[in-house]
Amino acid sequence: MNLSPEHFLMELRGRVAVITLNRPERKNPLTFDSYAELRDTFLALDRHAEPRAVVIHGAGGNFCSGGDVHEIIGPLLEMNGKDLLNFTRMTGDLVKAMRSCPLPVIAAIDGICAGAGAAIAMAADLRVGTARSRTAFLFTRVGLAGCDMGACALLPRIIGQGRATELLLTGRSMNGDEARETGFFNRLAEPERLLDESLEWAGQLASGPNFAHAMTKNQLNLEWDMPLDLAIESEAQAQAICMQTNDFRRAYEAFVKRERPEFRGD
Repeated sequence: MNLSPEHFLMELRGRVAVITLNRPERKNPLTFDSYAELRDTFLALDRHAEPRAVVIHGAGGNFCSGGDVHEIIGPLLEMNGKDLLNFTRMTGDLVKAMRSCPLPVIAAIDGICAGAGAAIAMAADLRVGTARSRTAFLFTRVGLAGCDMGACALLPRIIGQGRATELLLTGRSMNGDEARETGFFNRLAEPERLLDESLEWAGQLASGPNFAHAMTKNQLNLEWDMPLDLAIESEAQAQAICMQTNDFRRAYEAFVKRERPEFRGD
């Protein structure tokens, strides 16, 4: 895989691309450059054959503390309206890139997961957390609206309108147990096992029918605002396409032989 980011770490473990936010001394905050590079990386993953799943996590016991106070928040105060809109659109483009990426994306969340970090976790397809983690959409704590990076659209779909409204209005944090109970976290792991369990889950997905995974993710995005009859027709067309893949044939042939299918994504 020919991806060499400058502002975070990235490696390929088997068929899983591992992205590590790597500023542990500051709890892995984002900068203008790392926002843009993360966006471009998720867009580029669509063009690489090697990875079939993604795990994103933070170094040093924290996920991400959001935008860097000194490198982002301070400069924003000096920008005019046009430049501010360019910035907020760029951060939203990161979420769109994660959602449109055809690979399953797992966020492995320990420690602080706040602001833009919480939005990145939200944009992932699946989330594995720890009991000691603290997730907060703390935009209102700094005088901003809670409607940032798609939070008002995505978060209610994950945890429900009432819970999302509370978190986005108050900016309070959820611990890992609450995040699991509300459905924000799909699973909890011990801190020392967080990355390993996330990689194991990602590896299982990576060994599956990745064309079908991409189709599933695409339909989840498309069907948000579809009426039921249109959604059923859209799924009928998507499934008919999947039925023409070699992976579908392989699965049937393996079933007949009582073997496990080997999916190849074609």
